[in-house]
Amino acid sequence: MENLEQQNQDHKTILQNIAQRVLIDRGLYPEFTQEVITETNRINFPEKFDHNPFIQDLRELLWASIDNDDSLDLDQLTVAEPLADGFVRIRVAVADVDSLIKRGSAIDKFASHNTTSIYTAAKVFPMLPEKFSTNLTSLNLHEDRLTMVTDMVYDKNGLLKEGKIYRAVVRNQAKLAYNSVAAWLDGKASEPVAIALVPGLAENIRIQNRIAEKLEKNRDHRGALNLDTIEARPVFEGNQIVDLQIEQTNCAKKIIENFMICANSVCARYLEDLKIPDIRRVVRKPRKWDRIVEFVKEYNFQLPNSPDSRKLNEFLMKQQEADPLRFPDVSLTIIKLLGSGEYVAQKPGLEAPGHFGLAIKDYTHSTAPNRRYPDLITQRLLKAAIENQQIPYSYEELKTLAMHMTEQEDIATKAERQVEKSAAALLLKSKIGSQFDALVTGAAQKGTWVRLIDLPVEGKLIRGFSGLKVGYRIQVELVSVNVDLGYIDFTKAKPFKK
Repeated sequence: MENLEQQNQDHKTILQNIAQRVLIDRGLYPEFTQEVITETNRINFPEKFDHNPFIQDLRELLWASIDNDDSLDLDQLTVAEPLADGFVRIRVAVADVDSLIKRGSAIDKFASHNTTSIYTAAKVFPMLPEKFSTNLTSLNLHEDRLTMVTDMVYDKNGLLKEGKIYRAVVRNQAKLAYNSVAAWLDGKASEPVAIALVPGLAENIRIQNRIAEKLEKNRDHRGALNLDTIEARPVFEGNQIVDLQIEQTNCAKKIIENFMICANSVCARYLEDLKIPDIRRVVRKPRKWDRIVEFVKEYNFQLPNSPDSRKLNEFLMKQQEADPLRFPDVSLTIIKLLGSGEYVAQKPGLEAPGHFGLAIKDYTHSTAPNRRYPDLITQRLLKAAIENQQIPYSYEELKTLAMHMTEQEDIATKAERQVEKSAAALLLKSKIGSQFDALVTGAAQKGTWVRLIDLPVEGKLIRGFSGLKVGYRIQVELVSVNVDLGYIDFTKAKPFKK
């Protein structure tokens, strides 16, 4: 039961207090230290870039950001350039965070502890002070910013022909949002005003979309896994939570997703070619492949005895088409059996573990340095390589950092999920006794779990679970919630009638 203090607070305050407690309980820093604040106040201007021979001036290109509607920490811009014979140049500009956040500074030490921005239901706990992440190192509209540019040339089939990296100063010409861009590209809405205001940008975005579609097809051919889990964002009216909105993928998100994957791969190969140790993002070949084989067999699909991402993706695509309602639960099961992603130090000349889910051998994280510490490390390595400076990290230091960042990322993800469950419990607390259509998503000795059809909420079935199997569709009644702990309990109501 909720306590008396909760009854007198708005939902945002409740969730912010829960998030603060969860972070502290898990050893994460919810607030910047006084040393970080003092250091932040002393930094007022970005690094001067005039007359630096390593920095190109690319401010006149049609750079644009495409992100969530409410995003303020803009890490990357993209631009396309058509070339001869159907070739296309794609440039990805990533915020040069290292130009202001130096290794060993108080801000850097804080960032290296949490290692990531933490996005909870009612509050973001940024990795860097907002003076940087949403201002001085954010690629804000109509502002000159230092960046690291990954410059890639693709042929008419979407195959990479050239990739290089350099420093540049750029200017964001248009701040765009995924949903409005996607609706326009799909012919469901008019051209966004932000695009119409910039001559030539509409065609540039269309070119980006076309090459992204080719990159997507190539990823499918390689065997990159098409997984689709349910991600929900709380919807507030004032300070009260009124709904949970499912995040839908769309063509605009796929533009950015595909370009960032390609940029990360190019950065990894660049450092490898220069024999510089780096940090890789890895999803190893699944140790539980036999369990994946057994799971897929339940859907009358046969996988080979050894890990094969292309064959697994074939199953996923068929299953998504055959049963889209249950596909998120199939995806989640596969993700759990694949094992978590991790960061590992890569020594030049040794075979990289690779990323099984993306079907890529060389892959790092480099495109979000305002909110992920591994990306900031990669940026420092890249800058040192470009300017022929001493490499800032030894292989042994990278090994220690990789292990720490993997652990902290896992802790941060669990914290985010815990607060998400509290948000769902808060939304449902006024609906005790209500009935809902649901899918059984888990059935084991430790408990039976159900997901509601009309709300992206999962809870435990505490009565009436005998004989139920994963995939069954039933009707449940909400019997209790615990907002502090994020517990939601149901009982079986009656058989679902088709």
